[in-house]
Amino acid sequence: MKKITLIICLLMTVVLVNAQQEKGIIGYSNWLDNWTEFKPQKTDSKDANQILAGNITENTKLLKRNVYILQGNVYVTNNAVLTIEPGTVIIGDAVSKGTLVITKGAQIMAVGQETDPIIFTSNQSMKKAGDWGGVVILGDAPINKFGNVGSYSMDLDPVLTVYGGNNPAANSGVLKYVRIEFAGKKVKGVDTFNALTIAGVGNKTILENIMVSYSGGDSFAFYGGDVNASQLVSYKSINDDFKFTQGIQCRLFNSLALRSSYLSSNKDGSRCMEVKTYEKKNETDFTKKATFVTATNLTMLNDSENIKADIQSGLIKEAIYVAENSSLEMKRTVISGFNPAVLIDSKTEINDANLKKIRFEEMFFNQCSGNIFTENKADNADLENWYGNSVFFNVYSQTDNKETFVDILNTKRPDYRLQLGKITASSGR
Repeated sequence: MKKITLIICLLMTVVLVNAQQEKGIIGYSNWLDNWTEFKPQKTDSKDANQILAGNITENTKLLKRNVYILQGNVYVTNNAVLTIEPGTVIIGDAVSKGTLVITKGAQIMAVGQETDPIIFTSNQSMKKAGDWGGVVILGDAPINKFGNVGSYSMDLDPVLTVYGGNNPAANSGVLKYVRIEFAGKKVKGVDTFNALTIAGVGNKTILENIMVSYSGGDSFAFYGGDVNASQLVSYKSINDDFKFTQGIQCRLFNSLALRSSYLSSNKDGSRCMEVKTYEKKNETDFTKKATFVTATNLTMLNDSENIKADIQSGLIKEAIYVAENSSLEMKRTVISGFNPAVLIDSKTEINDANLKKIRFEEMFFNQCSGNIFTENKADNADLENWYGNSVFFNVYSQTDNKETFVDILNTKRPDYRLQLGKITASSGR
């Protein structure tokens, strides 16, 4: 009898945990523990004793016992493999805009550990967004530009920054338990680097447990390719948290974007997610695949202490922007504190075909001034009614963030999983 009682208790525990974590980021424990850092400005800086510069043309291993400084543009070429030990620290030089580029055919094997992550950070004493360049990974998976080829130009070598090809299963290596901090430097007259650029990368590449903090550009930018990614964290980016374009086929799972009302780019504002099929229409081959993103169990949160006032002041915009000809299927995701939650490009006609390409199911919309709108349209009742249909199981709430999530006030070990019972607390809009 005792055994039966124990089994029942265990089953009830599993049911309760699953109920708690049905939407938003999930996990039986808080997977942010140990490897993330939400106050990177206050971590002690280490002095570099090794220099990384120029081209890496043969297999190379970076060791934990050393601290490396990226000087200028560092390219891994000639199909070489760059292996980085757990716990290794790589510092981006601010003066020379240190940037690491894994060229097409080369690989990076950056496999950290939960208790010993690999860290890319700034060499400045007063660290800030955009101190150094970033990490660029280029592969030979399909993109939708003419010729199936692109170049991540910036001020990099155009010969060494070509990406795209015909191999959706290309393998550019592994990034796991990695932090990238204060990247995204502005290049005069060009653009801003992204913290992590994934261009033409194939689905044999492993992207898991990567945290980007205080990026001056996008945190994660995907240009074409075919990618699986999970446990990605974007923290207080100046620009977008997740950008998808050039026909990327992406499956993003169990990931987190945390925005601040007071951090935004001057260009077109900043969003948690931007889904586009192209950057320049005249360079796009429309016979190839359009951008298609499947996003499951994400949490997108504005951490403002007064969301309503910040919305009224114009400091907060939409969490997600979906441009014309793009597809987004989002499920079991939490969007909290935006204006509105989702904005659909005004060029996208609201019809059956497009509504099948832009799907939101089992969502939790919280503290949003409007949920799913069309850009520049005053009356969005049609979309609100469509996605509000009970068949989609979307839930709407106006619950304070600190009551919505498990423990977001814990500055050392915050927990952004959804609180038990909050999903069903308010099912009407």
